[in-house]
Amino acid sequence: MKILVVDDSETLRVQLKKDLEAGGYQVLEGFDGIHGLDLIKKNKDIRLIICDVNMPRMDGLTMCQKVHELPESKAIPILMMTTESSPEMKAHGKAAGVLAWITKPYVSEKLISVIGKIIK
Repeated sequence: MKILVVDDSETLRVQLKKDLEAGGYQVLEGFDGIHGLDLIKKNKDIRLIICDVNMPRMDGLTMCQKVHELPESKAIPILMMTTESSPEMKAHGKAAGVLAWITKPYVSEKLISVIGKIIK
């Protein structure tokens, strides 16, 4: 099962990839929203997207909106993983098609559990 992680922090991407691969998932990494969107268009077998809000070139909320505009990817569930936690930001996320909001730092076991429930 393939998961796309989109975050401008290489440190976070490396840690998430390690945790997700230990949970049995295959991981693709995007470094900003434009790169993430490009990976989505090239990989039709992505089953879940984990994305940050604040990134250069294209932020995560804009990327989520664009993902859900594409017929081939509009059904992919998106988890937003960010330091942002205001109700307004979460409302923007929901409007952009974000399924769940996870505040950094994350707990690996809890994340794997949530992903398992979403993907099944």
